[in-house]
Amino acid sequence: MTGTERRQQLLDVAKALFAEKGFDGTSIEEIAHRANVSKPVVYEHFGGKEGIYAVVVDRETHILLDRIVSSLHGGHPRVMLEQAAVALLGYVDESHDGFRILVRDSPVASATGTFSTLLNDIASQVEHILANQFAARGYDVKLAPMYSQALVGMVALTGQWWLDARKPKQDEVAAQLVNLAWNGLSHLEHKPTLRLDAES
Repeated sequence: MTGTERRQQLLDVAKALFAEKGFDGTSIEEIAHRANVSKPVVYEHFGGKEGIYAVVVDRETHILLDRIVSSLHGGHPRVMLEQAAVALLGYVDESHDGFRILVRDSPVASATGTFSTLLNDIASQVEHILANQFAARGYDVKLAPMYSQALVGMVALTGQWWLDARKPKQDEVAAQLVNLAWNGLSHLEHKPTLRLDAES
C-alpha cells in the first residue's frame, strides 16, 4: 500500500470501531489489529487515538455540511426544507457509521461539541431561508435564528431515531418532517402566548 492508501485504510477501520464502540471503547491496539499493522504505523500516521479520531470527525462533519449546503438549490422555501431534510437523512442512510460517531460523542442536547457546532452551521443556512419568508409575511425577522434551530434540531433528532428504526422509508420520513414544519410555519401566530397564562 502507498502511504495515502494506508492512511485511508486506517481511517476506515477507525471509523467503524468508533461507530461501534465509541471513543473510549476503542484502542490503538484494536485499530492496528483490524488493519493488520503494528501500533507504530498508526502513531506514525496520526500521532495517537485523539489524532485519528479528530480526522474522522472532521471528515464526517465536512461531508454532512457540504451535502446539506449543496442540496439547497433555491426555489420555493418548502422545497428547500425538503432538500435539507432529504440531504440529512441521506447522509444518515449512507454514512450511518459517521452519523453514529457525530451523535454518540457529541449528543444533540449538548451545548458544546462537534455535532452541536455542526447543527449550528446548518441552522445558519436555514436561517436565511426563514428570514426572507418572515420578512415577506410580516413576522419578526429576529425570531428566524430560533426557528431555524428548532427545525434543524427536529430533523437531527428524528435522524437519530430513524438510524435504528429504519421505518418508514427515507422519503416518507422527510415528507412527514416537512409536513409538520411547513404547515406549522404557514400558520404561525404573529404574537403567540401560552394558554397556561390565560388559565392562571
